[in-house]
Amino acid sequence: MYIVSEPRLLSDGRNQEIAREEAAVYPPGYLRFLQRFGEGTYRGWMNVQLPDTEVLQPFAEYGLWEHDEDSPITEQQIAECITIGTTVDGDFLAVHPKTSGLLWLPRHEERIKAISLQAREDDEDLYAEVLDEIYRQVYGRSQEEAVYYEPWTGTRSHLFLRLPPVQDGLSLPELAGVCQAAFPSDLSIETPYVCLLFYREMGGYVRFNYAYQQEVAVFYEQDAEQAFAVMEAWLLSKGCERIS
Repeated sequence: MYIVSEPRLLSDGRNQEIAREEAAVYPPGYLRFLQRFGEGTYRGWMNVQLPDTEVLQPFAEYGLWEHDEDSPITEQQIAECITIGTTVDGDFLAVHPKTSGLLWLPRHEERIKAISLQAREDDEDLYAEVLDEIYRQVYGRSQEEAVYYEPWTGTRSHLFLRLPPVQDGLSLPELAGVCQAAFPSDLSIETPYVCLLFYREMGGYVRFNYAYQQEVAVFYEQDAEQAFAVMEAWLLSKGCERIS
C-alpha cells in the first residue's frame, strides 16, 4: 500500500484509549491500522476515522432508513452505533456493540446493510483487504487501481488550476502524459475520469480531472514548498492558469 505522506500518528493518550477498546467489536486490523497510519482516506473513497459514539445519535430520530424484521438493527439502535468511517459520498460505516459484523448506513438508499466478513487474523495490513471487501459487497465490483492511503496530516496544502482550451494546445490527458515524462511519478493511477501522479518529495500528488476536462489540482505538504514550486512553474509554463 502506497502511503501518500508521512502519517500523523495518534497522541499517546489516544493510543492508550484505543488499547483499552474491545477489539472484538471492530473489524480485523482496524484499531492497529489507526495506530500505525492514523486517520486518513483510503483509495480516495473511505475516510478511516477514530471510533465515534455520538455522530449517529441524532439519526435515530430522522427516519432516514426503513426498518422491518429483516433490518440488522432497529431504528433506536442507530443511536448506539459506533461510527468508524465515512465515504466521500456521505455513507456511514459503523459497528454496534450487540450486533456482529459491520453496518453500512447509505446516504442515498433506504435500507441499512449488514456486511459479513470472513474471520481474519488481527493485523493492521489486513484492514485494507477488509475495506476492499466492503467495497465489493456494497458496489458489486472491485477497485482495480493501485492501493494508496492519504493520511490526514493537518499540514496539507493545495492549488487548483485550469487548462483552458486553446487551438492546437494540449488536452488534459496529453498534459498528464507530458507531466509523467517530465516528472516520473512514484505511483500513477489513470482511469477514464482522472489521472493521479504521486510524488513522495511533495508528500502528495497532481490530479488531472478528465471528467471536468480542464481542472488540474496539486496537493502537497507545507514543508515541500520547493518541490511544489517547481511543479507549479512547470504547469503554468504548459498553459495552466491559477484558479483564484
